[in-house]
Amino acid sequence: MSEQNTTPNHAGGSVPLAGSERPAAARIQATHGPVDSSRRIEVTVILRRQEPLTETPAEPMSREDFVARHGASSGDLHLATDTFRRLGAEILEADPASRRLRLAGTVEELSRIFGTTLEEVTSSGPHGHDITHRHRTGGLQIPAELDGIVTAVLGLDDRPQARAQFHAIPLAAAGTSYTPPELARIYNFPAEADGSGQSVAIIELGGGFGQADLDTYFGGLGITGPKVTAVGVDGAANQPGQDPTGADGEVLLDIEVVGALAPKADILVYFAPNTDAGFLDAIINASHAAPTPASISISWGQNEDAWTAQARTAFDQALADASALGVTVTAAAGDNGSADAATDGKDHADFPASSPHALACGGTRLDADPATGTIRSETVWNDGPNSATGGGYSDTFPVPAWQNGLAAHARHHKPAPTPTGHGRGVPDVSAVADPQTGYRVRVDGKDMVIGGTSAVAPLWAALVALLTQSTNRRFGLIQPLLYSRRTGFHDITTGNNGTYQAATGWDPCTGLGSPDGTALVAAIKSGL
Repeated sequence: MSEQNTTPNHAGGSVPLAGSERPAAARIQATHGPVDSSRRIEVTVILRRQEPLTETPAEPMSREDFVARHGASSGDLHLATDTFRRLGAEILEADPASRRLRLAGTVEELSRIFGTTLEEVTSSGPHGHDITHRHRTGGLQIPAELDGIVTAVLGLDDRPQARAQFHAIPLAAAGTSYTPPELARIYNFPAEADGSGQSVAIIELGGGFGQADLDTYFGGLGITGPKVTAVGVDGAANQPGQDPTGADGEVLLDIEVVGALAPKADILVYFAPNTDAGFLDAIINASHAAPTPASISISWGQNEDAWTAQARTAFDQALADASALGVTVTAAAGDNGSADAATDGKDHADFPASSPHALACGGTRLDADPATGTIRSETVWNDGPNSATGGGYSDTFPVPAWQNGLAAHARHHKPAPTPTGHGRGVPDVSAVADPQTGYRVRVDGKDMVIGGTSAVAPLWAALVALLTQSTNRRFGLIQPLLYSRRTGFHDITTGNNGTYQAATGWDPCTGLGSPDGTALVAAIKSGL
């Protein structure tokens, strides 16, 4: 195959796209040469906001008001669609609300438009399995007339972007385990709430579920299961039975935790490709859905350095959009301790949990009496570097206002990575995650115990739905409320996740602590 011409054919010239620089994938096993130039691919393009969204509004915005103020302007949208169409791309979607264009074209066409070369390689992704994918390095170019208008181009390189934050063990190997209803008793979830009138969205980047598993699981708990709907994104779909020890475990865990804790809530499971574009598109589709979900649960992530700057910005803006629309996004803080599985000898926060617009969920080890709900002890989950709660400080996002003044920032953090000081602290909240004291679930016909912070994200997503029902209030960015109250939590003061130690109050291992749901309802109502 002849080498592709990647000089952008823009009549008005081209300019670099800031933040699009991408290093080579880690652990490349084989290089297979240029991608077939005639292959049709799809990409996601993000445009600038009409008005900056400088802070999350106190009350959720209507979709109409949000689009009018913070969506893409009609002028930007028309210029972008006309420009890309003129250059040979097919416009699949142009959505002003999410400021998103979905483009399609051949590898040759899109490579030329964005000034890059795509190779095919096999690499060992964040999940540890070898996979063959498109690959690029360096930065991208965009048409000069779209300079400042286009803020991200994702999906040309479709390397796996995230890993599921869970650890599964056979049921017989678990020392202690709990069903979600037992955890509802232990964490004092509001007994009068069942999720009625609410919906919860779950993001999945692989795997699937079968209805028979759900029927058997919920039937065994004496629960009438929730309505669960699979939603495909960017060509992905619910595919159960393909990966029983991998992605299926994540999918079933998420659904069973939410469904058992909020059985009357509708659950929508968004299946997307495990790429930066697929992941982002799933979040966008979920947050802009009608009816608007009370919460979105994300159990997938990767350390901050494994993302391009444009992707981190696009994701953070999508999470900010969700917050403005009244959606609370819960995200797993990681399962690999303070280093987050990095091999550079440094500590790293996991993303998207490190976004200040995500409620970052850390993990504990729990010893409790499920019959009475009495907690005998709860400590930081740490079974070793690759089986411990994530947590620490962002190198990308500054300290949000609601974390200002926390003593733990000064007490725990090592010398600041930049002159501006240390960043946003992770996690915000926590719950049981140690697989040795994990969640009893059913996956592909087998009963097992699963732990990991990926179980904490759906637990908190369900709790947010119950809080919404109990208070008749949508929360969006709930952190300012939680940090200002600082009640309704079991403070975790024992243990560490590597570098960081638990202590009284917020800490970068378990955040504010694990929930006391009824006390949270009371605290929220007292401030209404």
